[in-house]
Amino acid sequence: MFNAHTEQHPFAAAQAQPDARAAFIRRTYAHLAGALFALLVLETILLNLPGIENLIVLMIGQQYSWLVVLGLFMGATWMGQSMANSDTSVATQYFGLGVFVVAYAIIFLPILYIASHHYPGVIAEAGMVTLLLFAGLTATVFITRKDFSFLGPIVAIGGLIALGTIVVGIVFGFTLGLLFSTLMVALAAAAILYQTSNILHRYNPNQHVAASLALFGAVAMLFFYILRIFMARR
Repeated sequence: MFNAHTEQHPFAAAQAQPDARAAFIRRTYAHLAGALFALLVLETILLNLPGIENLIVLMIGQQYSWLVVLGLFMGATWMGQSMANSDTSVATQYFGLGVFVVAYAIIFLPILYIASHHYPGVIAEAGMVTLLLFAGLTATVFITRKDFSFLGPIVAIGGLIALGTIVVGIVFGFTLGLLFSTLMVALAAAAILYQTSNILHRYNPNQHVAASLALFGAVAMLFFYILRIFMARR
């Protein structure tokens, strides 16, 4: 669910020249913005396709259909993550980022369809809160320069527990409520702190695609569960 593993590189951005380090950070956040914009465009296109409700019913209409979708999502994100972290070619890295974005666009379809049809304005509200939280968390890391690597095991274990809880919920048919969504927001926030810290301390200056992908996953999941909270409060 979250990429909590990042290798320590001998020539990390923290040890690079100031101009190289600044260029790496700019590229990382430019790619993150591009990935988020691509997600927005994809969702707009998908939600306006004729008959898209049939696909959504297929995704969530049966007890175990969402479990299949979740499995395909995990496989696609793992593949995208592996390609984005590859040193073979830049094209492979970009293709991996593209696969990652498409996977999130598809798994977000049901909740965005329901929100857009039954909770007017809630998507924009959740998006604004997500951006504000992301900006605050990012500023915390850049201002303090603190190394949040200690959050890595917490994010990894928390992600596995969350995934297990989701699977159990699907199998036994119980709904994950407001408390679960709140805990997932906290986990996503921890992942953003961890990945932002990695940008400063661990990624090398040529890993902007991998760094942007890791941040994208954390931001996307933060938005997903903030949206769930807003919908539950309505």
